[in-house]
Amino acid sequence: MDPILIYGFPAGSSMGLVAAFEQMALPYRLCRVDMLHDMKNNRYSRINGRQETPVLITDDGHTLTETMAIIRWIERQDVHRRITFDPKSSEADRMYQFAAFVNTGFTAAFSPLWTAYEIQDGDPAYVSSLRKYGRRIVAERHQRLEAMLPESGLCIGDRLTLADTTLIGVARWAEFHDAAEAGDYPKLSALRRRIEAQPAVQFAMAIEAGKSPDGCGAFLGHVPLDEVIDRFGS
Repeated sequence: MDPILIYGFPAGSSMGLVAAFEQMALPYRLCRVDMLHDMKNNRYSRINGRQETPVLITDDGHTLTETMAIIRWIERQDVHRRITFDPKSSEADRMYQFAAFVNTGFTAAFSPLWTAYEIQDGDPAYVSSLRKYGRRIVAERHQRLEAMLPESGLCIGDRLTLADTTLIGVARWAEFHDAAEAGDYPKLSALRRRIEAQPAVQFAMAIEAGKSPDGCGAFLGHVPLDEVIDRFGS
């Protein structure tokens, strides 16, 4: 069977994984999930008990969660190295080091802001405190990220890799939450423009927006969430 990537909107980190599948150019399908309405229930828990995206239904029908596990699976399938490197290379080490930083400390820094977003009708003082704390730790993590970035090219060299796709799904959260000024992080801003200009990323952003873009031909269509749960949910 073809793998099925369950991705979330609005502004899900999994947009980057859509771009990764498109760049790899092997057949795949997608399943679209509204993260505000489709996940927080027992039915979705049959696919992921933590009620999160992304989730990958692999080509042998197994369910795989967590971004780092999914990109490891992608690396094994990417025999033509369209978005990865030789696993024994120093470039592969750097790719995983960068992706791990983005997927842990950088992503986690936004947790208070996502909580505040989801409980907008809660106690105003509590929501305000969450936003204030979130903006502070987001700024700190942006400073660390800015120091890691190259002056030119993409994250690891001059071609799109899993380092770039892991970053691009999360980096736009700063605007979504009004948490950072782009001018304060010029290397990150320039890198994001270069990544977003890549055809696979353009495709993924259009898919997330609900459009039907022309891709490389590997994308074989959406599978409804109910069908995925009925077929593969535990």
